[in-house]
Amino acid sequence: FKTKIFPRIKITILPPTKIKLSEGDKGSVKREKIGDQLYEIMTSMIFKSSPVKESIFKSLLNAVKIHGKKHIIMEDISRQPMNYKNFILKSYVIGEAIKRNFKEKNIGLILPNSMINALVFFGMQSIGKIPAMINFTQGKSQILSCIKTAEISTVITAKRMIEMLQLEDLVETLEENGVKIIYLEEFQSKINIATKLSGFFNYLLKKAPQTNYNDPCTILFTSGSEGIPKAVLLSHENLQANRFQMTSLFSFTSQDIMFNALPMFHSFGLGVGTILPLLSGIKVFFYPSPVHYKIVPELVYDSNATILCGTDTFFNGYAKQANPYDFYNIKYAMVGAEKLKDSTYYQWMERFGVRVLEGYGVTEASPVIAVNTPMYQKRGSVGRLLPDIEYKLEAVPGIEKGGRLWIKGKNIMLGYLKDGKVVQPEGGWYDTGDIVDIDENKFVTILGRAKRFAKIAGEMVSLTAVEEIINGYLKDSPSAVTAIPDEKKGEQLVLVTEKNDINSKEMLNYFKEKLYSELWVPKKIVTVDKLPLLGTGKVDYIKVKEMAEKQ
Repeated sequence: FKTKIFPRIKITILPPTKIKLSEGDKGSVKREKIGDQLYEIMTSMIFKSSPVKESIFKSLLNAVKIHGKKHIIMEDISRQPMNYKNFILKSYVIGEAIKRNFKEKNIGLILPNSMINALVFFGMQSIGKIPAMINFTQGKSQILSCIKTAEISTVITAKRMIEMLQLEDLVETLEENGVKIIYLEEFQSKINIATKLSGFFNYLLKKAPQTNYNDPCTILFTSGSEGIPKAVLLSHENLQANRFQMTSLFSFTSQDIMFNALPMFHSFGLGVGTILPLLSGIKVFFYPSPVHYKIVPELVYDSNATILCGTDTFFNGYAKQANPYDFYNIKYAMVGAEKLKDSTYYQWMERFGVRVLEGYGVTEASPVIAVNTPMYQKRGSVGRLLPDIEYKLEAVPGIEKGGRLWIKGKNIMLGYLKDGKVVQPEGGWYDTGDIVDIDENKFVTILGRAKRFAKIAGEMVSLTAVEEIINGYLKDSPSAVTAIPDEKKGEQLVLVTEKNDINSKEMLNYFKEKLYSELWVPKKIVTVDKLPLLGTGKVDYIKVKEMAEKQ
């Protein structure tokens, strides 16, 4: 750490606590219980004494005081590392340019996973504007819904990215719907001497935005139970709380290097892959795509990364392409967004000697809820709940063990944006929609999803929404959509229908015409004589799933 004479020291004294034991506890059982409770007291102490009630830009300024302005904090495929001084100075300049050219509060971002994305994000934080991170891999229909929900009139993007990813159709569709597209290459010309000087003076004065800790920090998008994208409003405190919940469990240091190939429009890529390292003095290496299975392992080796995050699909792809020595320096390999398969887990253990830690989270929780750690882990579970997260299990008919998980904590979102208003979680409790079991050691095991979703390559797909589209295509033919496990992508959609002459190519074209993503198109079609129904007349999805798996 940077050495200072007479540094300011803050001491936080928490309420007294006790270690509770039963009368019959003796020997190793007694020692184990004491150790577990002491661990919880210490992690809780670290979290509760953390400064969660400050804006993330102020935390960025404070990080410089700890690590020094010359500390290298990020790098990308341009291979031009950036230290804290340049990062903050450029953020101020970009923020000042945005402030002078745009009046609106919410501005959409469609940018690659790179340093420029982080600069624009923190530039907007420096002036108190709210970046809305748009998932450009969704279908145009979903993106337009996101734009409308968050009341976005301006989107910042990069011309080079649009050309490389062939997103010209998307840009054209947005412009047709009244959205103003700003290209960074052209926007640079608006950054004149006056703007640069103003940004420089802000840097000298270490000017922090007049932002409260419970003010909105960013907007992320997720699919609702009906397939309509929801705008999740996260505050500075939400993101800070989740950051400190994670750092209280893992021994991250300023010597660590995080390799982040997860897109910033996902809460995992933004919260864990970007905000956590940048505010904690951890250098982050940004890579634009997680599916370059041959390139990513080589860059992980080349960048000497110690932390790698991803999904099971991505980790499985890396394992097939990587040299056994590519991950020699990995200290933490963390997987989320979809279930970690045994084949992936043991392949990483055997080939690379790396123990993959599975976690669980949702966008509404900023995002991590539970995670396995080097100290406490259980194969098949998603780990223990993070510090300061309260939970309750709601009984679900037909399920004897476990229940529907509700959670509460400082990392839970401000609410959903709807019709210009914020719909807050009632009483602070958020319904995850997942059916879980929590054992006596507080390990969380996901039993299934109450909401009808599938996770395909980490992307959430609403089965209800897909069914509605197919019903529009097939008209009167009884049909249902379910999901079955898939080794490559986690899950795949299966259409179970009474219609026996469906042309899969025509169905794909129908989805494209309606501007829906190809991920939403069922890859397999199962024809049945009679679609199974419940006594109430509703589709019996348990039998539908059995039919799909049998075929």
